[in-house]
Amino acid sequence: MVDRISIDSNVCIGSSQCALRAPGVFTSDDDGFGMVIPGREDGAGEPMLKEAARACPVQAITLPGE
Repeated sequence: MVDRISIDSNVCIGSSQCALRAPGVFTSDDDGFGMVIPGREDGAGEPMLKEAARACPVQAITLPGE
Protein backbone atom coordinates (compact mmCIF):
# COMPACT_ATOMS: atom_id res chain seq x y z
CA MET A 1 0.00 0.00 0.00
CA VAL A 2 1.32 3.44 -0.91
CA ASP A 3 0.72 6.68 0.97
CA ARG A 4 1.16 9.11 -1.93
CA ILE A 5 0.12 9.48 -5.56
CA SER A 6 2.68 8.43 -8.11
CA ILE A 7 2.97 8.07 -11.87
CA ASP A 8 5.22 5.35 -13.26
CA SER A 9 7.34 7.28 -15.75
CA ASN A 10 8.39 4.02 -17.42
CA VAL A 11 4.74 3.33 -18.30
CA CYS A 12 3.22 6.79 -18.93
CA ILE A 13 2.58 7.56 -22.61
CA GLY A 14 1.65 11.23 -22.14
CA SER A 15 -2.06 10.99 -22.95
CA SER A 16 -2.78 13.83 -20.44
CA GLN A 17 -6.01 12.19 -19.27
CA CYS A 18 -4.93 12.62 -15.65
CA ALA A 19 -4.34 16.37 -16.03
CA LEU A 20 -7.61 16.82 -17.90
CA ARG A 21 -9.63 15.17 -15.13
CA ALA A 22 -7.75 16.32 -12.03
CA PRO A 23 -5.76 19.45 -12.94
CA GLY A 24 -5.31 20.32 -9.27
CA VAL A 25 -3.14 17.23 -8.80
CA PHE A 26 -1.66 16.34 -12.19
CA THR A 27 0.20 18.25 -14.88
CA SER A 28 2.62 17.45 -17.69
CA ASP A 29 6.39 17.69 -17.59
CA ASP A 30 8.47 19.39 -20.29
CA ASP A 31 8.32 16.25 -22.43
CA GLY A 32 4.53 15.96 -22.18
CA PHE A 33 4.43 13.07 -19.72
CA GLY A 34 2.21 13.10 -16.65
CA MET A 35 3.49 14.21 -13.29
CA VAL A 36 2.07 14.94 -9.87
CA ILE A 37 2.15 18.61 -8.95
CA PRO A 38 4.73 19.06 -6.16
CA GLY A 39 2.99 19.27 -2.80
CA ARG A 40 -0.16 17.55 -4.11
CA GLU A 41 1.05 13.96 -3.65
CA ASP A 42 -1.75 13.25 -1.16
CA GLY A 43 -4.52 14.34 -3.56
CA ALA A 44 -6.54 15.77 -0.67
CA GLY A 45 -9.75 17.47 -1.72
CA GLU A 46 -9.60 16.40 -5.38
CA PRO A 47 -13.00 14.87 -6.22
CA MET A 48 -11.89 13.52 -9.61
CA LEU A 49 -8.74 11.78 -8.40
CA LYS A 50 -10.00 8.21 -8.82
CA GLU A 51 -11.54 9.06 -12.18
CA ALA A 52 -8.20 10.47 -13.32
CA ALA A 53 -6.45 7.23 -12.36
CA ARG A 54 -9.11 5.14 -14.12
CA ALA A 55 -8.80 7.28 -17.26
CA CYS A 56 -5.10 6.52 -17.66
CA PRO A 57 -4.93 4.25 -20.72
CA VAL A 58 -1.85 2.42 -19.42
CA GLN A 59 -2.68 2.40 -15.66
CA ALA A 60 0.49 4.34 -14.79
CA ILE A 61 -1.08 6.04 -11.73
CA THR A 62 -0.95 4.64 -8.22
CA LEU A 63 -3.20 6.19 -5.58
CA PRO A 64 -2.82 6.19 -1.78
CA GLY A 65 -4.30 3.08 -0.22
CA GLU A 66 -3.95 0.99 -3.37
